[in-house]
Amino acid sequence: KGKTKGKKKFTKKKQETRELEDNEIKNLQQQYEKVNPDDIETFEDIPLSSRTRKGLAENGYINPTDIQKESIIIALRGTDILGAAKTGSGKTLAFLIPVLEELYCKTWTKFDGLGALIITPTRELALQLYETLIKVGKYHDFSAGLIIGGKDVEFERSRMHHVNVIICTPGRLLQHMDENPLFDCNNLQILVLDEADRCLDLGFEREMDCIIQNLPSQRHTLLFSATQTKKVKDLARLSLVDPKYISAHEHEKYKTPDGLTQSYVICEQHEKMTLLWSFITTHTKQKILVFLSTCKQVKFIHEVFCHLRPRNTLLALHGRMQQHKRLESFKSFWRKEHAVLFATDIASRGLDFPQVHWVIHIDCPEDVETYIHRAGRTARYHKGGECLLVLNSSEIKFIEHLENNRIPINEIKVNPNHMISPQAKIEALLAKDINLKASAQRAFVAYAKYVFLMKDKSVFNIKAIDTDKYARSMGLVISPRIRFIAKADKKKEN
Repeated sequence: KGKTKGKKKFTKKKQETRELEDNEIKNLQQQYEKVNPDDIETFEDIPLSSRTRKGLAENGYINPTDIQKESIIIALRGTDILGAAKTGSGKTLAFLIPVLEELYCKTWTKFDGLGALIITPTRELALQLYETLIKVGKYHDFSAGLIIGGKDVEFERSRMHHVNVIICTPGRLLQHMDENPLFDCNNLQILVLDEADRCLDLGFEREMDCIIQNLPSQRHTLLFSATQTKKVKDLARLSLVDPKYISAHEHEKYKTPDGLTQSYVICEQHEKMTLLWSFITTHTKQKILVFLSTCKQVKFIHEVFCHLRPRNTLLALHGRMQQHKRLESFKSFWRKEHAVLFATDIASRGLDFPQVHWVIHIDCPEDVETYIHRAGRTARYHKGGECLLVLNSSEIKFIEHLENNRIPINEIKVNPNHMISPQAKIEALLAKDINLKASAQRAFVAYAKYVFLMKDKSVFNIKAIDTDKYARSMGLVISPRIRFIAKADKKKEN
């Protein structure tokens, strides 16, 4: 009798909760058309479920950014979105909130299977989105899964059919679509394509087309891209139906965040190690992100600076690292208040590290777009930050490119008396360690090749670099041979 009574009580309570939620959903849906994005000041002004509001408040999200104000209410109405948002604009919540709300309003349960699919270009970005979703969606009952390369495919496969929201990279998702008989997306309600331009830049065009073709045509789609290239527009035509175009920064004066102080310094290639070493040893209480052109440079500079033992925590992040080491570096830099992360452009798109004080471009970025994405790792969400671009004298034309693209940047001069050269110590280290010497040689050749292959010859000129001095600055007494330059010169002669 006692058990039956308890069961009835539980069923009654469940029924009451369901009724309350049904009333809340009905009330929310009636408000969607009434809200004007211009009137939104806090998340309380947006018709959101109590569960989402609680998750937002608990994580300190009070005031929505421009892209969130524009996108969320339109997405809640069921309209497809083609969104352009500059880096640091807060677009993650602009699509995560509609995902949570759409499934909640459709009374989605774990038995309904896959309801939302979020596709993003890199593993680190996927992990970051997953962690944000777990925090903000804490009070919802949906299950979420992370499907990325570098993890056990069998482990993912066995759990996929229980998951309501999947966050994934394109290659891994397509692998499951092709090989996993349990993967069922026929009930999919909402698709999010995050950093679509980056997905295409990384060579996922074929995968993206195949994925879209495998998904049900009756679905809600949100596509976000920092740039609107021809490929992005083609993808939008394939995946969106009568979308609303949203750009939260089209009429802003500058293309970079308002709180970002941008400077450049002229420094020859052979002086860069001294500049970098001097900078990090005098900024030990700050969080610094250093961008280099190639994986081999990141590997060498991280290794050699670790041997020199500054007082900073030094970390590395590049595409050739093993998956678990990449995630370890990402999480470590995310958590630390003071640290230096040496990285390739894998860290320039979408990754949201809290409180980065400085972004240093030790090597000139390939183009203005790359500069904007790198610089945007600091001064996020209307906070302050500093960005320093280090250029060889032959790369000064890049400043003209920035100014032509509405990017305010000022020159600063370095006091030579404040410079501390690590060259003698690096030479001594390389003399003792054959592996470190080999790493230096590989880094030297990789950088030379990077400059040589760059298309913009008004900025990048390998002949303008004193390669002997550059080699010495890396601790190499003899300059490694750069065969591809000699080959190119021979071709020209013939």
